[in-house]
Amino acid sequence: MSEELDRLSLRTLTSARIGLQRAGSSLATREALDSAASLAEARDAVHASLSVAVMQARLEALCTEVLRVKSAAQSRSEYLKHPALGRQLNAASRELLNSLSPKKDSLIRIVFAVADGLSALAAERHAVPLLGRLLPNLKQKSGITCGPIVLAEQARVALGDEIGSCLGADLMVMLIGERPGLSSPDSLGAYLTWSPRRGRTDAERNCISNIRTEGLDCERAAQKLATYISHICQARLSGTSVKEPAGSLIGP
Repeated sequence: MSEELDRLSLRTLTSARIGLQRAGSSLATREALDSAASLAEARDAVHASLSVAVMQARLEALCTEVLRVKSAAQSRSEYLKHPALGRQLNAASRELLNSLSPKKDSLIRIVFAVADGLSALAAERHAVPLLGRLLPNLKQKSGITCGPIVLAEQARVALGDEIGSCLGADLMVMLIGERPGLSSPDSLGAYLTWSPRRGRTDAERNCISNIRTEGLDCERAAQKLATYISHICQARLSGTSVKEPAGSLIGP
């Protein structure tokens, strides 16, 4: 009885698969079926396509200029099999972005991209609510300006480097679906890169992950992103040199 109470107590604290019921040396049928269903949900999230037209309309309600781009991966299958293709724009998208000449001024230019990544579901569920909370905050700050929002298909994190470089961004913020877990098929990540350009490494970025209702909700994620953006813009660099300000980024 005590073991059962301990198991139930632990499971109220986390969605991780701990304290699972067993039948002899095997999982109980209920637990096995639940794991199988979660695995299927994660696989569906990886293979799902982004609802581009719907997402564009939702983003246009936040920003008048939304650009659509694609990576060099021509299909979802190719994207999954050849990760490098998701890190570079296709020729048409590169030409489109290069044709847009950003204004040269003293303001710090921030460009946001929303990308499917490994979970289009995450982008569809959380990117717009997150931006809806964040953008009004940024618009009140002096010294910065936000460029167009870029909607990217078949994208990896590093695709933001080329997007940001083409659009003359000082800071690139990539909102992208993360690799699904068995309890988190819709987790969104936010990757911040100062002075984006092809060849940037992960050590030169900052990341806020697990943005979802059951993890870091959009309200707290927007607050953390705003704090990171402020510190990165002040330091004019991103990556391992930028530390979480004590007391300001730790949420409940």
